[in-house]
Amino acid sequence: MSTQLSPYKAVYTGSFDPVTLGHLDIIERSARLYDSLVIGVGVNSAKQSLFSTDERIDLLQRVTRHLPHVLVERFDGLAVDFVRNIGARVMVRGVRPLTDIAAEFTMMMANRQLDSDIETVFLMADEVYAHVSSTLIKQIASLGHGRSLDRFVPSEIISTLMEKVRAIQEQALAE
Repeated sequence: MSTQLSPYKAVYTGSFDPVTLGHLDIIERSARLYDSLVIGVGVNSAKQSLFSTDERIDLLQRVTRHLPHVLVERFDGLAVDFVRNIGARVMVRGVRPLTDIAAEFTMMMANRQLDSDIETVFLMADEVYAHVSSTLIKQIASLGHGRSLDRFVPSEIISTLMEKVRAIQEQALAE
């Protein structure tokens, strides 16, 4: 059963709503460690996202074009099942200082119970991005500080992010 899984293929899952420079840092570092990296964009209907799943996939594809062995795919359900279904043995997780460790450790232990063939590899966030979260990005963008976003998100997505936030704000005003 475990011989079908490749230790040279890794998966990095998340909501990426929106993708941040911290996410991109983990993606680039993981891409150097593994022959193939799949970015799994999770579909969570219980969570209200800024961007649709298709939009998040598009944004990730834009910012990873320079990485030839990185693929972006959607998944629904458990991340550990997605990892197995694409034939990978490694799940990459980015961890920010202390804020993520307890939750990520709990998730890793649950994933190990669900599929002991899948290993979780933690990459610590670079100190420059340790404070960056998608929630912070949404707050900065909603306050109209698009010029400040280049410290937090890839430059390729700033205009798309600001357009999305403006559209949501205009819709809220119209209601």
